[in-house]
Amino acid sequence: MLKTWFHRLVLTRRWATFVAMGLSFFAFGAGSLNLFYLLKANTGLLAEHGWEAVADGGLQQLLELLLTGYLSLAAYLVFKVCEYSLVHALADAAGHKPKTAEPAADDSHNR
Repeated sequence: MLKTWFHRLVLTRRWATFVAMGLSFFAFGAGSLNLFYLLKANTGLLAEHGWEAVADGGLQQLLELLLTGYLSLAAYLVFKVCEYSLVHALADAAGHKPKTAEPAADDSHNR
């Protein structure tokens, strides 16, 4: 359902695809900015202070960082789908059709 909605609403309109691509690019950038360093610091805190860090919210913060990572991944996937759609639409409009596989030659008549 989400796939058909996204295709019908976004990918069928080049301007909407471009806007979605830009928004997902910024969402990916904002979500992944310093994510590695925050994860490293959080796991270091949990490893060093153990249950005290868990009681102070370290585990919740780790789960939030992991969720942010997956949301960033989803934004990246939206970006790549939009990029694919725009590149193929522009290439087709310019007359550059993708190469299709040639049918394999039938060597049975040579025997």
